Amino acid sequence: MKKQLLIVTVLLPAFLMARAQQPDTATLIVHYKFSHLRDTTNPQSIYRENMMLLAGKRSTAYKSYDARLAALDAQRQIQEQTAANGGSGNIRVMQKHGGSGTQYFLFPVENKMFRKEKLISNYLIAEPFPAINWQISSDTATIGGMHCQKATTHFKGRDYTAWFCQDIPSHGGPWKLSGLPGLILEAYDTKKQVVFSFDGIEDAGKMAAPAKNGTDAPQPPGGIKLFGMDDLDADPRLIVLPGDAIKTTEPEFAKLKEAMHKDPNAFLQSAMAGSGANMSPNGPQTHMSISIKPGPAPVENNPVELPEKQ
Repeated sequence: MKKQLLIVTVLLPAFLMARAQQPDTATLIVHYKFSHLRDTTNPQSIYRENMMLLAGKRSTAYKSYDARLAALDAQRQIQEQTAANGGSGNIRVMQKHGGSGTQYFLFPVENKMFRKEKLISNYLIAEPFPAINWQISSDTATIGGMHCQKATTHFKGRDYTAWFCQDIPSHGGPWKLSGLPGLILEAYDTKKQVVFSFDGIEDAGKMAAPAKNGTDAPQPPGGIKLFGMDDLDADPRLIVLPGDAIKTTEPEFAKLKEAMHKDPNAFLQSAMAGSGANMSPNGPQTHMSISIKPGPAPVENNPVELPEKQ
């Protein structure tokens, strides 16, 4: 355990600014209902999450919409309690399960893709840009009142069907699915174990930037933000890599996840110490008590990405 926590302590001070891709602003926000049969021995238990795709002119970002709603709720609690206690005293936030902290950023112009993960701090993992060999058919369908065309492919161990709309000039789609001559509105694998169902589309201009007149909700003290609250600082329409993320690799991140799962509260304390956060309950200012109570780990024998059969 000491060795595992040492990994966290060593990495956390080493905040590296992710090499900036050209910032982009979403023009459309596409909502999807994501479902995934994680455990094939229990087909009635299906993981579900509301997701959103920020589609810009040059890039896309795929995030959890549930996480954003949970973060907004936590922000509201902090604002209400801070107003009630005059800015001093304890703040207790009951944060709802906000979905996944995983986000995907695709930059087709630069042929780059990054995955952001959240383990107390933000981590950034570079992945190969998805090279998908789509087969476009003449089949059509209407989804959400929009004319769509069918395309199929084999990707990450599964056979996918996607429905894309050429009237929407974007090559993006949910998750890593992209590269068609139009926005992907719906996609699913052959067995319907992984499904991205279209759930609406909106003009990104309706998602307002945060206020700059001093009325923003207070942030949690101590330097550690609650799950999902990072995106509340900036314009939610902006597609840009998080500047505070720690660059890491897949093997290194796997070790960090293992350390957190074994002892989440020790991991939290190590993360706080590594970032210089002060959460002492004896401090003169407002403080917040944070602890993690993990539930049982879900059984997952059917990941989204399957190994290719030899």
